Amino acid sequence: FGNTIDEDSYQRETTPFNPVSPYGSAKLFAHNLCQNYRDSYGIKVFCGILFNHESPYRGSTFVTGKVVKDAVLVANGKKEKVVLGNLNSARDFGHAKDYVRAMQMMLQLEKPDDFVVSTGISHTIDYLVDYVFEKLNLDRAKRLEISNKYLRPNELHLLRGVSAKFRTKTGWKPEISFEAMLDEMI
Repeated sequence: FGNTIDEDSYQRETTPFNPVSPYGSAKLFAHNLCQNYRDSYGIKVFCGILFNHESPYRGSTFVTGKVVKDAVLVANGKKEKVVLGNLNSARDFGHAKDYVRAMQMMLQLEKPDDFVVSTGISHTIDYLVDYVFEKLNLDRAKRLEISNKYLRPNELHLLRGVSAKFRTKTGWKPEISFEAMLDEMI
C-alpha cells in the first residue's frame, strides 16, 4: 500500500496500492500477476495481503528481530547499544502462527479472491522499543541510539489493515497479542 490509507486511517482490499520501496513494488507485481492468471485462465489463485507477521525466527534485518535480538545482546553484556532509525513509524504486527493459520483457512475457500490479513492494531517502533527494554530492564537513555544510517529514503509511516472481508468469510481472528509475541521473541 505504501503510504496510501483510507479516510479512516486503515488499508483494505480496495485501498489503492502505491509502494514506496523496491520490495513493495515486487510484491505488487506478484499480486497483479496472480490476479491476471486467476482472471485470464481461471486458475484458483488467492492473493493474501498479509501485514507484518513476526516470530522468534524473524531475522535481525527486520525491525522486530533487530530490536529484540540486539536488546538481548545488550542485556547480556555482549553489545553496547541498540541502534535504530525512525521510531515514529507504525506497523500492524501479528504473529506468524496466526498468519499461517489464516493462509490455511484461505486455501480452503471455494472461490479465490484477494484478502487482507491483519490484526487491525498498529504499534509504533517507539512502543516496541519501550516494551522490550522494560522487559529486559534496560535504560533507554543509555542503551538506545538513533542513527540516520537506518532512516529510509522513502519512509512508510503507517500500516494498519482491515481484514473484515477475510474474517467474515472464514471466522479467522488473531489469537496471539503483540505483547505475547514479543515475550516469545525475547
